[in-house]
Amino acid sequence: MGKTLVIVESPAKAKTINQYLNNNYVVKSSIGHIRDLPKSNHYILKKHKMMIPNEKNNQTKKIDKQLSSIIKRMGIDPYNNWEANYQIIPGKEKIAKELKVLAKQADHIYLATDLDREGEAIAWHLQKIIGGNDDRFSRVIFNEITENKILKAFKNPIKLNINRVNAQQARRFMDRIVGYMVSPLLWKKVARGLSAGRVQSVAVRLIAEREQKIKTFIPKEYWKLQANFKTSRNKEIKMDITHFNKEIFHLENQNDVSYHIELLKKLSYKITNIEIKKISIKPPAPYITSTLQQAANIYLGFSVKKTMLIAQRLYEAGYITYMRTDSTNISEEALENVRNYILEKFGNKYINKCAIIYNNKNSQEAHEAIRPSNINLCAEKLIKTIELDARKLYELIWCQFIACQMTEAQYELTILTSTADKYKLQSKERILIFDGWNRILPKKRHEHSKFFDVKDIKVGDNICLKKLLPNQYFTKPISRFTEASLVKELEKMGIGRPSTYSTIISTIQDRGYIRIENHRFYIEKIGEIVTNCLKKNFSELIDYNFTAYMENNLDKIANNKVEWKQVLNNFFENFIKQLNEAEKKPQEGGMPVNNMVLVSLDCPLCSRKMGIRNASTGVFLGCSGYDLKSKNCCKKTINLILENKIINNLKNEFDEISSLVTRKRCQKCNTVMDIYITTDSKYKVYICGNNPRCDGSEIEKGRFNLEENNYINIKCDKCYSKMNFKIGRFGKYLSCINCKNARKILKDGNIAPPTEVPVPFPELLCEKSNDYFVLRNSSTGIFFSASTFPKLRETRAPLVEELKRFINRLPNNLKYLAAAPSTDPEGNKTIIRYNRDKKQQYIVSIKKGKKTNWSAFYTKGKWQEAKN
Repeated sequence: MGKTLVIVESPAKAKTINQYLNNNYVVKSSIGHIRDLPKSNHYILKKHKMMIPNEKNNQTKKIDKQLSSIIKRMGIDPYNNWEANYQIIPGKEKIAKELKVLAKQADHIYLATDLDREGEAIAWHLQKIIGGNDDRFSRVIFNEITENKILKAFKNPIKLNINRVNAQQARRFMDRIVGYMVSPLLWKKVARGLSAGRVQSVAVRLIAEREQKIKTFIPKEYWKLQANFKTSRNKEIKMDITHFNKEIFHLENQNDVSYHIELLKKLSYKITNIEIKKISIKPPAPYITSTLQQAANIYLGFSVKKTMLIAQRLYEAGYITYMRTDSTNISEEALENVRNYILEKFGNKYINKCAIIYNNKNSQEAHEAIRPSNINLCAEKLIKTIELDARKLYELIWCQFIACQMTEAQYELTILTSTADKYKLQSKERILIFDGWNRILPKKRHEHSKFFDVKDIKVGDNICLKKLLPNQYFTKPISRFTEASLVKELEKMGIGRPSTYSTIISTIQDRGYIRIENHRFYIEKIGEIVTNCLKKNFSELIDYNFTAYMENNLDKIANNKVEWKQVLNNFFENFIKQLNEAEKKPQEGGMPVNNMVLVSLDCPLCSRKMGIRNASTGVFLGCSGYDLKSKNCCKKTINLILENKIINNLKNEFDEISSLVTRKRCQKCNTVMDIYITTDSKYKVYICGNNPRCDGSEIEKGRFNLEENNYINIKCDKCYSKMNFKIGRFGKYLSCINCKNARKILKDGNIAPPTEVPVPFPELLCEKSNDYFVLRNSSTGIFFSASTFPKLRETRAPLVEELKRFINRLPNNLKYLAAAPSTDPEGNKTIIRYNRDKKQQYIVSIKKGKKTNWSAFYTKGKWQEAKN
């Protein structure tokens, strides 16, 4: 009997699965996708007319050379029945060759990639690359990597689901069409370096429209009035004044407050009603992808990307079920296990008579919710197995799953009412009387304050007014998106699917259309301009309902309810019509161009007016005489930086509301103006938030650099000349007047450590490419990276034994690291790490690729083992 080949997409997954299969199985990893459409830079479109496929026979009409070139670069041909040019991904040739050799030696091949559409597509590509009779291949799927589920899956193999593969291809092709055909148009009409995405542009639109609402919002003043009383038993209570003349009590300004305070001081008060009622709160549903991302962002501060990376590792190690799901379904076996656990650990009163079933009407996949694979494995038992962040996420999942089957939490709500003349006052208090599912979830989610004890108060009691407490407020604009709230909004609108939320958010950040400050999304000006251009000429493409409609179409393809190429043809036909229209001149209905807006400042070189320009690199002032066709072309520019980036004064929502009240508004459209400071600190430039649609602007001359004096005596670490304080596109920094050496100023005001020339280690080769490692020193310590970093982003921590081997190559300030122990007492190798709190390098040992609990720090001139 020959060997059986099992192919998965992850080395960690392969390692876990290999534990449960006998020696007749060879488990190999493809390390993700092994075949894809060709990678290429977007082609810049010249003016030409695009055509659409013939609806009857899908044959192409005559296509010009420019369009043929685009099709070649895209790797898909919408004019030739959507023929695709799939290629081995560069760097994966060796893996593909090895899998082909192993496949020839195997009697049978099992494709055990993930159970979502992406996993199905990887399996299909593997089958195509290996080739041969389809009967040699079987598909195995499982939603948790445990021995029971793995063996069960291999006993019941299935065939590849080509419908799910086609759904993945349809998504990929549509995204490719938009990216390769709209992006060059943005280069031509707006600015170079821009890109568009079918779903990502919709997410940017959400953030852009929220930004617009915030900038145009005018806060209105209002007041609330509270009163402190003492009861006849000398107990203090606090009440809100809620009604006046049987209408909701509303105070618009301080005059209203003063008027009512004078009246209230003269009145006597009596308790007129005490209402007590019981409230039951049902336990939360188990996590699905979106709710896990939201919870991890809110409670752990994890980004969506970080959450999914950690969840992927937990799944591949066999600790949790599959993490890309929109289903709250729980298997019967898991229900039985968790109910037995609750009964054993907490007793009868914490378990319902029947299991709680959570229905998710929007679920498109027959997956389970995200839950622990072994309910008896709590986070504390994983201290030596996984890192701290992974334990935190595992505990979040574990607690949520147990809580979802526990009894309701019981609260007692007491509403205390008092009246005086035309006024009505109330105080509410909610007390937990039975914790139920609160027993297992973090208590910080359910904290409450106690304002009074109802036992000390009776109806008819007189209460004595001690103090009136007026508080000023302003109406709030809609809140900015956080990663958690953006995922929630995307899910609510039906945009994207569990497997795409992380990619959507990562992509819009990488493209530079949005930025994150204090965990909130802000739209960059170029992102706002691109959104407005797409809304004008591609209104259907970035329409919320249309995007959700296309997601439903993809689901229908996966369920074999519609033909995938017909969906693509319909999409492409409408898309090309819009693209042809957008190609026209603006006055003919085409996409508007990104024109400059002139300001009152004269160009320091040629005295012509400067203008506000928006590019992919940011907002800047450019001379209006810039025209490459003219002999008198002036290329003078002045960089601008947002004032908020310099002084960082919008740390929370309250600061932002205060800013909306005090900031200048455009005299033309009453929108809040963005405030920029020129990098020479001589001018403050106020630009209408609606720029370039509105040309409102003001310029103020002065000296606006308040921090320069803090860095007067800083000397260059290389030539010891004076360093000047400057502000650039990427923030504050110091620049040497002699050798142009630069050092970044960190957010806390400290100067970043001097940059060092990377030390080459050609003997140490990268694992994922043909590159070699260099040693780099950053503000967060030393690390090995590919020599072509950041083009190739392979990085890792240095082994102490490697530094010992090449000690003569190290700069003097790092040679102490080579003196560290190269192994721990048990013989495990040590690596270099950086402690952010202590701001120093230290060493830890690793065993089977994971950190142990052993560590050592360099203290008082020698390496000393840390005491845990």
